[in-house]
Amino acid sequence: MLEAEKLTKRFQDRAAVDRLDLRVEPGEIFALLGPNGAGKTTTINLFLGFLKPDGGDARVVGESVAADPVAARRKLAYIPEMVSLYPRFSGIENLDYFSRLGGRVHPQAELLELLERAGLAREAASRRVGTYSKGMRQKVGIALALATGAKALLLDEPTSGLDPAASHEFSRMLHKLADDGVAILMATHDIFRAREDAARIGILVNGQLTAQYSREEIQDKDLEKIYLESLNA
Repeated sequence: MLEAEKLTKRFQDRAAVDRLDLRVEPGEIFALLGPNGAGKTTTINLFLGFLKPDGGDARVVGESVAADPVAARRKLAYIPEMVSLYPRFSGIENLDYFSRLGGRVHPQAELLELLERAGLAREAASRRVGTYSKGMRQKVGIALALATGAKALLLDEPTSGLDPAASHEFSRMLHKLADDGVAILMATHDIFRAREDAARIGILVNGQLTAQYSREEIQDKDLEKIYLESLNA
């Protein structure tokens, strides 16, 4: 669903992403761990087509992002650290608007059902988004992924600033999407959530994927220690 092959992006003389090879399969949650400046957000932006690679290729369900970014983005949903919604619109109005931008028109009853599937309470759907918490805004983002039929989901620090209950609920929704076959790439600092949620974990340092581990490989190991040792290698 998501594939990077020798993906490279330079800013002046520094490689923010350096010959990255990465695959995320249908129904898989892949956590990309790394410090600030490691290249996590740059990798997300290359998959979104917001940046042009200096080498290699990023593909979404077989579509080369560099060759046709619009076609690739139609198969993607993106949830940034803070989901950008129109604060004067309600949750359901935002979902309707952004679904239409993505070429999907849904009846109001169906939009409401999608928001409920994403965990947003029915009574909150008609409230202005300006009154929403971060967790509630993320639920609208998940509902949008459902509404557009996205095959892949990109997440950039999704649990930053969430309390433990909201983080757990967000995790539960991610697993539901994965169970439906969505490929999920999550860039994060959150070692706990990476260990709990990801089928595979990659450690990104200076734009390079220095290590990858399956859930089984780290089951009885100290992921924090492994992560810190990777940074100091």
